Amino acid sequence: MSGQDVTVVVDPGVPEEVAWTLKSNAEQLARLRRGRPPEREPDDDRQPWGLVLMEATGLVALGLVFAAAGLFPLVVLTTGAILMLLLARALPAAKPQDEARAAERELFEQARWYDGRYYLREDFDAEALPLLARTQRAINSVLGSHVNAEGLLDNVRNFVMLPQQEWEIARLLAKLSSLRAEHNDLIAGGVAPEVAQAVRPLERALLTSEAAVVARVEALERYAGHVAEAERAYHARGQIEELRARLPRYEELVAESGADGFAVPEISGLADDADRLETALRRSVSSAHEAFRYLDG
Repeated sequence: MSGQDVTVVVDPGVPEEVAWTLKSNAEQLARLRRGRPPEREPDDDRQPWGLVLMEATGLVALGLVFAAAGLFPLVVLTTGAILMLLLARALPAAKPQDEARAAERELFEQARWYDGRYYLREDFDAEALPLLARTQRAINSVLGSHVNAEGLLDNVRNFVMLPQQEWEIARLLAKLSSLRAEHNDLIAGGVAPEVAQAVRPLERALLTSEAAVVARVEALERYAGHVAEAERAYHARGQIEELRARLPRYEELVAESGADGFAVPEISGLADDADRLETALRRSVSSAHEAFRYLDG
C-alpha cells in the first residue's frame, strides 16, 4: 500500500453510519476542505402562476366554444388539458441531480459537524503518508484474517483497539506534518547562527516524536506478522484435514492395487503433518496474543 492508497481516518467515537459516509467520500471531502461548498437548491423553474392562469383561461374559453357547438368530446379533452396544466404547475419536475445534491449537502453538514474528528490524505506530509499506509495495511490484514473471524484471536478487542490505534497514529502524524510544515517555512529563507542554535532542540523534538510513532507502527506490523503466520498455519491445517478425510479412499485404492508396502507409510504421514500444523497454529496464535498484549500495554 502506497501513500496514494491511504483512506480517510475517522475517530472511532463517531457513529458508525457517519464514519462509513465520511470514509466513502474522500474526494468530495477534499473538495469541501478546499472551500467548495455544495450547490444551493435550484430555483423553482416551474411556470409562473400568472402564465398558467392565462393559458387555463384560454382553454376554458375554447371549451365553451366547443360546448356551444355541441362538440362535447372536445369539451372533455379541453377540461383534461386544463387539469394537466394545473397539475404540472403544482408538482415540481423531478430532476436526476436532485438526489446527488441532497447527498452532497448532507455530507457537507456531517463534515462540518465532525470537523476535527477525521483526517484526509491532505492532512499528512510525504514522510507521514507511508507510515499511515503501513498502519492501515497491518490493521486491515488482521481484521480481514480468518483466524480473527474464527475467534482464534481476541477479535472483539481487535475491532475496538485497532481502530483506536489507527486514530491515535493518524492524529500524531497529522500534528507532526503540520509542525514540520511550519518549521520548514520558518527556516526556508535561512536563519541566523543564534536562531539555528534555538532551532536544533525543536528539530530533535520532531525526530524523537516521529521515532516514537514509527515504533507504534512497527509494533502493529509485528502483531500483523504473527497473525499472518497463524493464518498460513490455519489454511494449511484445513488442507491437511481435507486430505485426511479422503485418506480412506486412497488406502482402499492402495490395498486393491497391492501397493501397501510402498504407499501406506507416506500416506500415514498426513496425520503427523496435521499434528505439526496444529502445534504451529497454536504457537502462532500464542505469539499473536503476546504481540497484542505488548501493543495494548
